[in-house]
Amino acid sequence: MLRGIDPILSPDLLHVLRAMGHGDEIVVSDANFPAHSVGSRVLRLDGVTATDVLEAVLSVMPLDSFVEDPAHTMAVVGDPAAKPAIVKEFQDIIHRIADAPSQLRALERFAFYDRARNAYAVVQTGETRLYGNIILKKGVISP
Repeated sequence: MLRGIDPILSPDLLHVLRAMGHGDEIVVSDANFPAHSVGSRVLRLDGVTATDVLEAVLSVMPLDSFVEDPAHTMAVVGDPAAKPAIVKEFQDIIHRIADAPSQLRALERFAFYDRARNAYAVVQTGETRLYGNIILKKGVISP
């Protein structure tokens, strides 16, 4: 155990977050996400919600402030204007915790998968709510 570090952040996840560089992306996904077929580096956090993982990750990782849209969710298939409750929670968490809060941008399902394929890592959670997927772009910590 470490002081000041959310216990959700496992040693493997801390290693990934620390190893990522500016501009690298990480996916926090729900339990239905095809993590192993999309991602080359997959960490599992079964039994933990995507919102809890998002809070833990943002407690140590800055969002990229050099881009307009450092966080993306998956658009609802057939109703891209819809905002599932979990997406609203993601947005609330970003506004509350991120050091560079921004508006979420929704990506069409297959565009989301394509972007996830290039992510540094995928963290598959036990989240059962649909559309509980978010991609985060890592920022810098200024001196």
